[in-house]
Amino acid sequence: MKTCPRFATLHEEYEREISFLAAHSARHAGRPAAKTSAKHAASTKTRMARALSSHVGRCPECG
Repeated sequence: MKTCPRFATLHEEYEREISFLAAHSARHAGRPAAKTSAKHAASTKTRMARALSSHVGRCPECG
């Protein structure tokens, strides 16, 4: 699938945020902060999928 630079930028930003949240969760395992970070990481994955799907639907270069 050929994508535009904006798609790659969006994807990188979301992946960076997800990795930060996952790393925080791993560092603080067993604490409430870890559980919260894990939940935020999961919801960020969902938001990423929605944002990228929406982008592909609107972008003439990607779609």
